[in-house]
Amino acid sequence: MVLLICVPGPVLAESCFAPARPFVPSDSQAARDYADIIRGDFEDYIQDIQSYFRCLDSERARAFEEAREVSEDYGRFLQLVGD
Repeated sequence: MVLLICVPGPVLAESCFAPARPFVPSDSQAARDYADIIRGDFEDYIQDIQSYFRCLDSERARAFEEAREVSEDYGRFLQLVGD
């Protein structure tokens, strides 16, 4: 634990979780009976999937930056060891 506190800088990857698809009953009467709830589930899904896409975009950008930095670190390492 102390080592983790002393080591500067690695940013932890963000976890992006896809939302569950809304359920639509196959029974048309049940769909009508619960139309308001189902409609709300779809609206929530649309908001959640947009947040999920933003999370994926953010994580992708973070991972590319990290890969660039690691590539530079590797180049410096190769220079140090004379390869």
